[in-house]
Amino acid sequence: MFLKSMTLKGFKSFADSTILDFEPGVAVVVGPNGSGKSNVVDAIAWVLGAQAPASVRSQKMDDVIFAGTAKRAALGRAEVALTIDNSGKVLPIDFEEVTIKRTLFRDGESEYAMNEVPCRLMDIQELLSDTGVGRHQHVIVSQGQIDAVLNAKPEERRTIIEEAAGILKYRRRKEKSQRRLKSSEENLTRLQDLVREVKRQLKPLERQAEAARTHGTLALELSTLQIHLAGKEIAALREAIKAIQAGRQEQSSSEESLREKLAVLDSEIETAEDQLASTGTGEASDRLAHVEGLRERARGLKALLSERITGLQRELDRRLDGGVVETLEAESARLQEELQETFEKTKFLEPSTLEVAKAEKHLKEERLEFQQKLFEDISPYGVEAAETRGKLTAFASSIEALEVTRTHLREKIVTLNKDEKSSSDRLVELENKMSSFSKEISGLQKEIESLFESELIAGREEKKAENLLTEAKLESKAWVARADALSEALDEVRKSSGVEEISELEGVIGTLLELIEIDDGWEAAFEAALGQSMASVVVRDIETAKRALEVLRAGEFSGGVIAVDGLRESGTVGTLRTHVHAGMPLVEDLLDGLIGGVNVVDDWMSGVVVASSNPAGVFVTKDGDRFAPDGWRVGTIGTAATGSALEEALSKSEKAIATVRQLEISQNECRRIRKDAENALENCRNRLLETQRDYDEIKDAYSRTQSDLRALRVEVEGLELQEATTSRSLEGQIRIREELGSGLPELESSEAEALERGRVAEKAGQELDRKATELGERRTEIETQIAANEDRKQFLENRLADLNERLEGYAIERSEATGRRVRLEKKLHLAEALRRIVEDKSEAVEEELQELRRIRQEQSAAAQAAVGKLNTSRKARAEAEADLTKIREVLHRSELQEAESTLKLEAAVDGLRRDFDCEPGIAVGTECPQLEGITAKARVRELERELKIMGPVNPLALEEFEALHSRYEFLTEQLEDVKESRRELNKVIQAIDKEIIAVFSSAFSDVAINFEILFSTLFPGGVGSLKLTEPNHLLETGIEIEAKPSGKNIKKLSLLSGGERSLTSLAFLFSIFRSRPSPFYVLDEVEAALDDVNLQRFLQLIREFRDEAQLVIVSHQKRTMEAADCIYGVTMQSGGSTRVLSEKPALEPPLIEAQKEISAQ
Repeated sequence: MFLKSMTLKGFKSFADSTILDFEPGVAVVVGPNGSGKSNVVDAIAWVLGAQAPASVRSQKMDDVIFAGTAKRAALGRAEVALTIDNSGKVLPIDFEEVTIKRTLFRDGESEYAMNEVPCRLMDIQELLSDTGVGRHQHVIVSQGQIDAVLNAKPEERRTIIEEAAGILKYRRRKEKSQRRLKSSEENLTRLQDLVREVKRQLKPLERQAEAARTHGTLALELSTLQIHLAGKEIAALREAIKAIQAGRQEQSSSEESLREKLAVLDSEIETAEDQLASTGTGEASDRLAHVEGLRERARGLKALLSERITGLQRELDRRLDGGVVETLEAESARLQEELQETFEKTKFLEPSTLEVAKAEKHLKEERLEFQQKLFEDISPYGVEAAETRGKLTAFASSIEALEVTRTHLREKIVTLNKDEKSSSDRLVELENKMSSFSKEISGLQKEIESLFESELIAGREEKKAENLLTEAKLESKAWVARADALSEALDEVRKSSGVEEISELEGVIGTLLELIEIDDGWEAAFEAALGQSMASVVVRDIETAKRALEVLRAGEFSGGVIAVDGLRESGTVGTLRTHVHAGMPLVEDLLDGLIGGVNVVDDWMSGVVVASSNPAGVFVTKDGDRFAPDGWRVGTIGTAATGSALEEALSKSEKAIATVRQLEISQNECRRIRKDAENALENCRNRLLETQRDYDEIKDAYSRTQSDLRALRVEVEGLELQEATTSRSLEGQIRIREELGSGLPELESSEAEALERGRVAEKAGQELDRKATELGERRTEIETQIAANEDRKQFLENRLADLNERLEGYAIERSEATGRRVRLEKKLHLAEALRRIVEDKSEAVEEELQELRRIRQEQSAAAQAAVGKLNTSRKARAEAEADLTKIREVLHRSELQEAESTLKLEAAVDGLRRDFDCEPGIAVGTECPQLEGITAKARVRELERELKIMGPVNPLALEEFEALHSRYEFLTEQLEDVKESRRELNKVIQAIDKEIIAVFSSAFSDVAINFEILFSTLFPGGVGSLKLTEPNHLLETGIEIEAKPSGKNIKKLSLLSGGERSLTSLAFLFSIFRSRPSPFYVLDEVEAALDDVNLQRFLQLIREFRDEAQLVIVSHQKRTMEAADCIYGVTMQSGGSTRVLSEKPALEPPLIEAQKEISAQ
């Protein structure tokens, strides 16, 4: 096995990919300072797993990546691949060659690969561990390491030998076993706690399981009976539903027959109604209604004209607040839009008005001629009477309309006043609520502060309880561990004493340690006094002791016995005896004989003095030192475990466990209090948010109510003004009606005389009347529209003017009188025109009304007969409908009964499924359990009473008990397994320690011998040796180097010269190399401090190792180059990158000559 080649790329100064092909033997790397020679050594150490940046001469690991120069950029990673020839199968791997590669990136990520397969650093170290190439890389000696060997601590020098001897793999196995042992100890403690806890829970759970078993039996019987009773109820309900459905079918048949009868009666009634309709009363009634409508229409027109005369001005002195002004401005804008619509409608009616005016003018001329002819014969009183009656009719209609309007306004005002009062009350209520919520918010904020403080206090209490619990757990574990240790020690004592084999013999009392009690602090002294006798069995007499020994010998067991009557009491009572007690007089006597003469001294020096003056006495110290005739010994090797100590440890451990449980309860209580405080705080915060939202909503409602109240007040004021106007108009029209009514009788008398004279001229005026009627109807329609539009316009103008006056604050006064006169004249003109038209229409309408009333009387007689027949049919139909109603009521009651029964059935089925998870079919078929002298319902009550007496039980107790019992058995087995595992691990660790001691002893012996030989070779006449710092503790001992060159008496290595220190270090390293060879060694300028003589000695060592191993040496020495089998020249290129050339000196030595020139310069 040897290094075959190495590829570097991006590693330190090797920016370009560089390949070094190594040869067996000695390879020397040469080159000027700073060219990168030592980087080759660093690359080998780095690829083999060096982890410390200092081991590759760097401050941090990413310094090994090429950092760039002024002419070349930095690289992103460093990569080194080392190929090892394994043709000799030294490495435990089935490959002729093994390539180990390591890559480091700028982000710190590192990768390892073996033959291009990703692997771990541990895999590489384990592969090379048997070859002597370990983690510490002792085969690679870098710059400064020569001096570090002498400056190292003794324990560090030991590490180098252990690595060469392959002990590190044993160390790793030991560390692994120790970690497993620690884990086993933790598992053991945990399992012991679990076993104790589970055992404590078993007994109460067993009682609960028995109660659950009894409860389950009674509950099963109860559920069976309940299912049986539910099945009976379901069957009864089904039968009841069937009976109700049968009754409904009969009632449905009767209902169908009555419906057929009603259909026949409906046909008869329809026939009678057709006959009644054929009498023609409908047509006459329609015409009569139409004529009466025309008359009423004229009356309404007159009433409307009368209203136009009553325009009054209103004065308002009060000013409006901001909310009213906004309402009035909106109302003003709306009125202006409506007023514009009336102007447009007036323009639309003007052409029609002109046409009617022309026609009226022409008709007026004709009527004037006719009236002139009849002037002398016709009295004007007839016209005045008709006009008066028309006016009275119009006034009556107008008065009725005004009364309705006034009533409506008053009702609306009352309603709005109520709304205003309600809004005011609402404002007061909202103010009270806002005040209440403000107080509640303040209270909640204070409560939140209090709860927050409570939460902090609860958190501190919980932390305090947690700290106490941690301390108690540590104390508990300590006492449990002591109890386990004492228990194991007593078990070992019992096992070594053989008490198990001889316990059945008569006269055996027990082991000595189980029978005595030692004061605290005196265990070591007692153990030192008795020694091996501590593990003996106490028997009553010598005969019993003989039989016990025979049993032990026959069974090939080991053990010891002490006969109570075989010891003599000591004449004196030593100071140790007073600190050891026993509960049996026989054992007290035994103790007198065993330790009665043992005295206790302060320390070992006092013991030496006292033992020297009294060689026959036995003296011990409290630390376990013993001074007796059979020898002196310091320290103790046992545990001094006694039964009383074990009982004390168990008692203390139980108390500690109880304390832990109590503290756990306390901690849980503190945690509960803290969580309750957190929940209360969260709830209080939520309530505060909800209250704040409610407050904001009420505040918004308060603002809206204020706005609504202002609008209501504005509307009430407008309605009150309108109501006052309507009342004044109504009073004026009533007064005018009374005046007209007082003059009507006289006018009617004159009218009767004029009618007689008017009949003569009636025929002549019929044509004029017809024309006048047509023209009047058209005129009436147009003027009605104009009057209505004018009225609307006038109302809008009045309202708009009123609003504008209120908004402007009466800034401009208008001439109210002039405007009133113009409007009044216009309205009077319109009223007179309409009055003439109505007078012309009155006579024709009255005559037609008389004729229509006569026709109607004739048709009424014919309709009486049809009505009689219709009444008979309707009476029969009413009787049939009454019968049908009764049947329907019966059907309805049946439906209700069926629905009720169905609901009961569904409820019973749902209850059955919900409570018992049972289908109705199964319940109906469920048989009643065997009962003796008691009904099913009575048994149900009895079972319910018994279950109630039992009270609540844990339904899962049975399963929990079985599961907990299984867990107890499982934990017990696990506990034994862990104990066995602990014993096995202790054995493994002991075996590893023995192996380490053996391998290290062998390796150190060989290295020490080779060091003496090599030292004498390198220092003729000198003496060198290796010494162990602690020869009795080979597992931890260090190594000291003693070096005495010829003619010098040097006691400290620091007094050696530089060359002597280098030779001493080389002697130590090469003694390791010779004792435990490695396939290759890498040396970096290790001979730099040597003179020619010592260099010759060093080269002699190199020649010795050349045949056994491969050596890679970095050197400036010419003689070292001459001893090389292959030379690698390293130079720094202009771009800052290292370049390597290789030569074999046996062929041609240009590199050596070049190195000579470099050295000469």
